[in-house]
Amino acid sequence: MVAFPEDEDFSRFSVPEGCRVYAFGDIHGRFDLLGELHQAMEADLQARPVDECVEVFVGDYVDRGPDSEKVLRFLADSSSVCGRRVCLKGNHEDILIRALREPELLTYWLGQGGAATMLSFGVEPPRNARPATLENCRDALAMALGPDLSAFLGGLDTMERIGDYLFVHAGINPGRPLEEQEEQDLVWIREPFLSSQKDFGFCVVHGHTPRERQRVHANRINLDTGAFSTGILTCVALERSSRRFLATKRG
Repeated sequence: MVAFPEDEDFSRFSVPEGCRVYAFGDIHGRFDLLGELHQAMEADLQARPVDECVEVFVGDYVDRGPDSEKVLRFLADSSSVCGRRVCLKGNHEDILIRALREPELLTYWLGQGGAATMLSFGVEPPRNARPATLENCRDALAMALGPDLSAFLGGLDTMERIGDYLFVHAGINPGRPLEEQEEQDLVWIREPFLSSQKDFGFCVVHGHTPRERQRVHANRINLDTGAFSTGILTCVALERSSRRFLATKRG
């Protein structure tokens, strides 16, 4: 386990009394890190029982790492030790979903790490970009996913609000009120969100933009610690007006 220092005073943000939220950063096919960090979360919950507990995963479960299938099946099938599990859509899930509808997007997806996802499902990536080849690969992947994982991917949320925290994958458009946010921004945005110093009235917890460790700012927390390349997967535990970070590190 890795412990990180805190960077900002977040006493003005809180979750409801008696509730704890565990929010996980981008996994990218690193089932080894997910399993280890989830066990650490379970141990933390056992050591510090709470009335209500929520797990939030901020997206990017697939691509790049070797075990995207295991990650998806764990999130879709396993019972949560918390009372509730929220799985949000990342841009890599968005690409996958779109490629299943439009097989011509497979070539773009492969360049974003999709080949590792296909291989994890036992599907050979296409060797050329001929329409018939792409359609055959799309059909093979859809069959490998099956109805359960297809339904899981299709049912992913784009944001979750708990107390003073808003959980999304990429961020929000600083120029739009919360009720007018568009999915494209919630799943894909970087700027102008990352450089915004606006007081949103809540703290945005997100991933999408990898850093060597979690980044805490006055209006947001970035949980993407580049698990695929760094071997570090990070989780934040939010309770009342406090926060703690848990992380696993492997090669």
